Amino acid sequence: MATIRYPNLPRANVLVLASDAVQALLPSTLISQADALLDAHRLEDVTDLSEQHRKKLQSMLNVDRHDLDELRYVNQRLGFQCFQETLFEDAGNRLYEGELDPRVLVSYYPELRGELFREDETVDVMAGVAEHMPPEDSVDDIIAANLVRNYSPHLAPNTREAPPTVELRNILSMTARDMLESYLRKWRRKAAVEATTPQIQAIRMVIDTVLAKLHVNAGKLPDLYALIDQPNAIVLSEIEPILIKARHINALCKLYKQRNDDAKLLETWSRLVDKDWRDPDIPDPLSNMLDLLSDKKDRGLIQHWIPWLVKSDADRALKLLMTTMSSRRKAEDDRQLLQEIRDANPGAGAQLLEHLVIHRRSADTELHTQLVTTYADQLLTCLADETTAKLWRAKALSYTSSKSDTPFISYFATTTPDSEHKRIRLKTILFLQGSTLYDPEAIRVRLSQHSKLLKLEMAILEGKLGNHRSALSILVHDMNDATSAEAYCTLGGEVVPAKTAQVIGERSGLQAWAALVIPLAAPGKPAKPSAVPMKKTKTVDEDVKKDLVMILLEVYMSGGEATADRTAQLLNSQAMNLDVVDVISMIPPEWPLRVLSTFVTRSLRRTLHAHHEGQIVKAISQGENLVVADETWDVIREQGAIIEEPLEDDEDDDTSEKLGLELGERVQGEPASFNEKVAIHAVGFQPDGEDDGESVVDVDVARGAEDEDGLVTSEPGSDTDSGT
Repeated sequence: MATIRYPNLPRANVLVLASDAVQALLPSTLISQADALLDAHRLEDVTDLSEQHRKKLQSMLNVDRHDLDELRYVNQRLGFQCFQETLFEDAGNRLYEGELDPRVLVSYYPELRGELFREDETVDVMAGVAEHMPPEDSVDDIIAANLVRNYSPHLAPNTREAPPTVELRNILSMTARDMLESYLRKWRRKAAVEATTPQIQAIRMVIDTVLAKLHVNAGKLPDLYALIDQPNAIVLSEIEPILIKARHINALCKLYKQRNDDAKLLETWSRLVDKDWRDPDIPDPLSNMLDLLSDKKDRGLIQHWIPWLVKSDADRALKLLMTTMSSRRKAEDDRQLLQEIRDANPGAGAQLLEHLVIHRRSADTELHTQLVTTYADQLLTCLADETTAKLWRAKALSYTSSKSDTPFISYFATTTPDSEHKRIRLKTILFLQGSTLYDPEAIRVRLSQHSKLLKLEMAILEGKLGNHRSALSILVHDMNDATSAEAYCTLGGEVVPAKTAQVIGERSGLQAWAALVIPLAAPGKPAKPSAVPMKKTKTVDEDVKKDLVMILLEVYMSGGEATADRTAQLLNSQAMNLDVVDVISMIPPEWPLRVLSTFVTRSLRRTLHAHHEGQIVKAISQGENLVVADETWDVIREQGAIIEEPLEDDEDDDTSEKLGLELGERVQGEPASFNEKVAIHAVGFQPDGEDDGESVVDVDVARGAEDEDGLVTSEPGSDTDSGT
């Protein structure tokens, strides 16, 4: 433990030279005087000698280091002598005056030193001091040896068991600890002003750690908190088990905070929440955990603790998780976290699943399937409640028996009292309609046992499966919801329109679910939903719309005269998507004419309008062609024509026929054209000159006759007779 350092020898001023030796006359030194007095057990005289020498050195301007070392030596010798004789208060004062390294004194307290000292760690101690240090291993052994020396064999049965010596031993042990505490406090103040070196840092660690242990053992909680709140060098591994054993958990948490040991801090608070530990100084450890995780925003710690937190406070735990989740998480990580939370708290797992799909817009098929299955199970649970089932059955019967243009979902949302069951059904309907990443057949089978009560849900699922006739039959015949049926055709197979979904979402606080329903984009105008949809706006193919309208018409007609009025309304509203010939052939002969009269009248008017509009366009095109012909006349005259070589005489007949075509005469089934390359003799033009067998001539194109209004008209069969 100690490295011996020998003191400097006194200097001799007088030497005696003999024939066979040299002798020196040495002055009486402080060390020799102190040793002599200590050997004679004159402790008070040594104390006076030390004080005199200290005052002498204080009066000197320049003090030799050797003189200081002598004074330190005397104080340390005297201190250890008092320590061995259990004069602990005097021992502490003398050892501090002698600047003894506190690690040497702590080494006599094995229950306090713990593992603070390494085997290879050493401390400098003067040789004379080391020789007279107590040989015992601990202060308890020193006390026991002193009791044996002073009271044995006068006390029976022995000094260890005799009541007086037991009490005296306890008093001396307490005094020894008080002396050590006072000694360490003095050294702590001294070390605080010294420059930090490896040796000073090692001393600070020993002082602070041992002081903390002394405060814990003595129950001095305010002193312990004061020590921890100040900058300290407490060795956490040494004090940790002691604080846990004493149940000073708040002090331990303070140390964890100072060391930024968030993992251990959270672990400690969790044990307080689980009632494994108790500390009145920490009234709400769960809130402390949530606040720490929220401040740190360490996703690794949050994901580690969330499964545990949802068991104690699912709402706050999920709120923390949802506000710190990264938007770049992989679907595999989401599924793993979801499973962990679901194992810990199924209700919290359902909320997280809803957040991932509805709010974070996860496009993972498995998550969508899990959520729609959860909604289906919740819906079946609602129907298991007889009160809820009766209410929903009454709503369905009331709507079916009435003639209302309001869709069933709007009727249900506005007339049903607010409840959790109502929210579950509305969420289920909106999700069934809005999501495209689940298996509708599996959900249809799951809900089929309650298909009479869940007709709207079944219609949505049939539409998802492409069973349009079945979906429309449910809407028309089972639900009497013609409005939704016609919207189904307009939207290309969707029962719930986006606008209706948005109104329901705003009224019921389900905007996120309503945003799942894709709004239909108007031609040239992008849709503006109130919430962010999962996908862009969609458009419906006109052919698909026409096919759905025809299917709806057939469904209406299958209802007989009871649906004749609806059929008439459909014919009038969807006349643009229906062919009059097909419709007339489908109408039963026994139906009254009033069902078709408006539709046929409008269809004929529309056909006549289209015919007249075509004539107007044709006339306009002819006029535009005349304008173009007039504007190009001068250009053609200036450019002339390129004349080819004359044809042979025996080809006159063929040439005449060809010329007719080239000059623009119409042939049935062929377009009219004008060929500038004609034979000279075929048209009777005279060339103005010759140039390498080719001549340039003026081509005269006859104008049309003017009518009585002054407009130029073309001859029948000419190029200007047709529209553009």
